[in-house]
Amino acid sequence: MTGTRKRTAKHRGRSPALFLSLRILLIAAALLPGMLWTAPLAAQDSLPPMLRNVSFDPQLNAALPLELEFRDEAWRPVRLGDYFGSKPVVLALVYYQCPMLCNQVLEGLASSMKALSFDAGKQFTVVAVSFNPRETPPMAATKKQAFLERYRRPGASEGSHFLTGDAAAIMALTRAAGFRYAYDPETNLYAHASGILVLTPRGRISRYFYGIEYAPRDLRLGLVEASANKIGSPVDRLLLFCYHYDPATGKYGALVIRLVRLGGILTVLGLSIFIFVFWRREAHPRGQTPGGAG
Repeated sequence: MTGTRKRTAKHRGRSPALFLSLRILLIAAALLPGMLWTAPLAAQDSLPPMLRNVSFDPQLNAALPLELEFRDEAWRPVRLGDYFGSKPVVLALVYYQCPMLCNQVLEGLASSMKALSFDAGKQFTVVAVSFNPRETPPMAATKKQAFLERYRRPGASEGSHFLTGDAAAIMALTRAAGFRYAYDPETNLYAHASGILVLTPRGRISRYFYGIEYAPRDLRLGLVEASANKIGSPVDRLLLFCYHYDPATGKYGALVIRLVRLGGILTVLGLSIFIFVFWRREAHPRGQTPGGAG
């Protein structure tokens, strides 16, 4: 009887510590989902009907159909594969008579490229493709000239190509890239998303960068990765260890975020083990057997 009283008193003395540990575990478990997944939910139902079919869905590692035929800005027939083989490619899906967004995409790309030590035509290739089948090579030539005037790098003309094509080729390319758009016959305009793709020399999609402005650091790291580290410096390869590409945002984020999440998981695991061991010791004190007397 005396031993039972001692064990009861001992349990009461340790109960606050046990309850505190349980509360910490519950709080950590509640925070864990936020550490593991922070992707925003898209409210598609709130969009206008035409915009519900507009998106830029990442198709990472998908192969583009390089056999597709287009025309370049000089009316020459070309295959998409003509621009692949040795260098990574930056692909912009735009249309040349777009009154606003496509111009900003190309201006943002040129501005980001100007901040790089890489040169179009040397370390990478730029390809712009119009998704409007009614556009012509002269329109492509005008847009290319404006792009080159903004970029202002020697030899950039040989590394920048502005294409037009028929509806079938355009549809096959945009579908492979996950680029969905909608035509409005009333305004003669297209509703579309904005962004660029970085592709490997073999024509596989490596990275997406969304919006109209592209951080030079992100574009540089994307090109280094797409080239399988064949371009860039040792510093670039070190940065790739420190930064992680997030397909949901189309940006590179510091690796410390992943380390924090890993630390959160390990914390919850450690607390679980601690509480389990603590509970076992409370249930079976050392030197006593269940039902024994002191």
